[in-house]
Amino acid sequence: MHILVIEDDREHSEFIENVLTGAGHSVESVGQGDEGLLRARSKDFDALIVDRMLPEKSGLRMVQEFRSGGGVTPALFLSALSEVDHRVEGLEAGGDDYLAKPFAPAELIARVEALGRRHSQNETPVTILKVGDLEMDLLARKVVREDTIIDLQPREFKLLEFLMRHAGQTVTRTMLLEKVWNYHFDPQTNVIDVHISRLRSKIDKEFDRQLLQTVRGAGYCLEG
Repeated sequence: MHILVIEDDREHSEFIENVLTGAGHSVESVGQGDEGLLRARSKDFDALIVDRMLPEKSGLRMVQEFRSGGGVTPALFLSALSEVDHRVEGLEAGGDDYLAKPFAPAELIARVEALGRRHSQNETPVTILKVGDLEMDLLARKVVREDTIIDLQPREFKLLEFLMRHAGQTVTRTMLLEKVWNYHFDPQTNVIDVHISRLRSKIDKEFDRQLLQTVRGAGYCLEG
């Protein structure tokens, strides 16, 4: 992916660059909202990473102007402001995701790559997801593994769909809470553990190869 980072803190910008280039992405960086807006409009990027608090033109304003001018590149806001109201403001301004500082490098990579996949999927609708010998038909709402039909409850289906769309990537608990349960805060519940356990028993228990892996201290990963 080709990513534009708009961050005025040079040390933090270099940290983000190192994380993303280490994951195989190409990165350009600017330090102001005006410059970021010009760069975003003049080049074809796969994702924008925008600090909310920028000098002269705020990140919120920058993304608003980018969207009003027809810009469709997905944007991830970064901010030390992490309350629900702040997140909502970022999404309403045209952001596609919002990540509070400080954050784990693995989560930054996962969220940026998820934005890139979502953007490409919007261009070419996908109706069949495959990970190894596991197949999901989104239109028929059907899941099959080795010719065995797997019966899933609606939430389990949504959880598996999210994991399959992020196959090979570590998916954090925060991402699951936000994207599967629509929680923009941690309600201190074991709902994820319960559903992961149920899902694992259905897609892995009766098969030789285990697809759903726990990444200790980070989250989960579906690997084919």
